[in-house]
Amino acid sequence: MLLSIPKYEFKERQETFKNIYKGKGCDASVLFSVTDIFYLTGFHFHPTERPIGILIDSQDKIHLFVPALEHEHAEEYSVVDYVHSYPEYPGIKHPMEYFKEILVEYGFENKKIGVDSLGYGSPMGYRGPAMDQLIDANFISLSGVVQELRYVKSPNEIELIKESCRWGNLVHRLLQKYTKAGLSEIEITSKASNEATKTMIDTLGPDYKPHGQTPYAVFRGQIGPESAFPHAVTQNIVLKKGDTLVTGAASSVFGYTSELERVMFVEEYSKEQEKYFNHMYEAQEVAFNAIKPGRTYADVEKDVQAYFKENNLTELTRHHTGHNIGLLGHEAPFFDLGDQTILEPGMVVTVEPGIYVMGLGGFRHSDTILVTKNGIELLTYYPRDLQSLICY
Repeated sequence: MLLSIPKYEFKERQETFKNIYKGKGCDASVLFSVTDIFYLTGFHFHPTERPIGILIDSQDKIHLFVPALEHEHAEEYSVVDYVHSYPEYPGIKHPMEYFKEILVEYGFENKKIGVDSLGYGSPMGYRGPAMDQLIDANFISLSGVVQELRYVKSPNEIELIKESCRWGNLVHRLLQKYTKAGLSEIEITSKASNEATKTMIDTLGPDYKPHGQTPYAVFRGQIGPESAFPHAVTQNIVLKKGDTLVTGAASSVFGYTSELERVMFVEEYSKEQEKYFNHMYEAQEVAFNAIKPGRTYADVEKDVQAYFKENNLTELTRHHTGHNIGLLGHEAPFFDLGDQTILEPGMVVTVEPGIYVMGLGGFRHSDTILVTKNGIELLTYYPRDLQSLICY
């Protein structure tokens, strides 16, 4: 059973990245993106006000720059050549002054340096100088380069996502089992999430590292008429008979996640609810059939929008059909009219066309899909038909 990305794959990723930035004329590189640092080094951390970055010098040596509280953690878990640290932020001496010393010592001055940004950023109170205020160099943007490397998943990544789907399926099964009229959304989701988490850690054992979330189930406020808001937030609503529910479930395995959402009904449903459920189901089928290597993400969205238009539903739609998924819950590219990215085998995507009727509810299934050479492989496998999604 695969529960982590092996060390050799991180080294392969690093070599691929080096070849790309050198092909752009860069001598060295610096990245501050949390997700990209994990993707390239295996170092998973909680980003705060304390700056963290990865540097690759002109001799191809990889350096990780971290606060002192992460130093031993980085040495143990990262696939890098050197770990450097600083005492604290903001400190008497600012962390970026320590960063400047590393840049100078390892020959970044007067070089062409590829960067994802000119400095660290955080909503947690960080303030500091950009690199062009620290050294003289020619800075070349690498924005989006590592993100694009993540578009097509390796066999190991796909296995981790499949493992995530298994546990997302379990927690979803428990969510439906415990969903009853008269109970609150928090009570139901907490019970399902806790039970699934215990089962997961008992089954996978000590080698399991989530690097994200253990199994969790959510309504996030998408209950009854409130489910007409696609990204509602938890409101501690008490469920009642006849409610339309948009449920969600996921889990993380070594940072890789999946997405599973279903429309459910509490005990009973009306003819109107059934009508919109069936349209949502058919729209998802259109999307499944549209996904083929060589087509663009926009082509898929066009097919789904054509179905909505044909059935006079366009005004009831609020978002595009889906997106890539992997280390982040939402990754590029997107099934959107404005995204001309070409579908390739190995891409992992969500398919989730939605219909939203004010006063009645929202209707959205989401499944995690692997693009194959012939079409798709459905990675999530929870029942999609209406009769299987009634909560009694």
